[in-house]
Amino acid sequence: MAWGAGGCGTPHLSGGDHASILKLSPRPLYGNGFIPIANEGWYLLRVHSKWRQTWTVAFMLAAATFVASGQSIDSPAESSVQSGGSTAHQQPGQIAQPESGQRSDDQEAEKPSLLTPLKHEVEAAPYEPVSGRQRMRWFVTNTIGPAHLLGGVFSTGIGTWADRPKEYGTSWDGFGKRYGIRLSGVSVSNAMEASVGTLWGEDPRYFAVPEMTFRQRLRNVVKQTVLARRRDGDYHPAYARFIATSGNNFLSNAWRADSESNVHDAIIRTGEGFAGRMAANAFEEFWPTIKAHVFHSRH
Repeated sequence: MAWGAGGCGTPHLSGGDHASILKLSPRPLYGNGFIPIANEGWYLLRVHSKWRQTWTVAFMLAAATFVASGQSIDSPAESSVQSGGSTAHQQPGQIAQPESGQRSDDQEAEKPSLLTPLKHEVEAAPYEPVSGRQRMRWFVTNTIGPAHLLGGVFSTGIGTWADRPKEYGTSWDGFGKRYGIRLSGVSVSNAMEASVGTLWGEDPRYFAVPEMTFRQRLRNVVKQTVLARRRDGDYHPAYARFIATSGNNFLSNAWRADSESNVHDAIIRTGEGFAGRMAANAFEEFWPTIKAHVFHSRH
């Protein structure tokens, strides 16, 4: 690894240098700035080839979602809403069928942005198989959506406070590394789940059961942590999620600190990944109810 003139330039990694980013010492500073996470992320992208490869894999998998989904751009439900149609005549549990007719250019322009979160889904409604565009929206909003980015700040803050792993330290620099590694892992995991799931129609969305009892809703939260709906509307083992969560955590051993780049820690992170998914399911299940009660009590 060579340095620029005066020892303060950008480091250059040779083709055979596979050292971890944490072993690069010393390293140039890109200024203190007001956004240390962005500074750290820019450094990682410029210096570490495996870091760049990770983001490349994530976005290639996300793009593959469209290819694997063929021409299925919007779900029948979205098409029905945009064309003024209705599916009220269908019974719960039925697979909704697309309405006949072609949408106009104006209706095509009304498609939600990829940054728009998917609508809250309930199990009792007629099931609409997830479309390619919905998969992409799920990937984008569950990776860089405000709630997920904020959650990353919280979890990274705890890791920095606890100084885990110790190689990163408790400075802003260490916080930036932890946040960047977390974000890269989330990106790869979400991209894998959204794209691999197209092979057998696995739906990554959560389906709430607000009409059931509290205990039944808790059971649904746990059930949909390991099960997912498919094109037939029934629940099956969430194989794409298993592959994505475990694969991402073992893959990240390539650039993690030595103290946590081993099989034991990868297994622990995989378990934590499913625990995080269960927590996200609980939020999807109970937050609409809590929000309705809170706003209702204010009136």
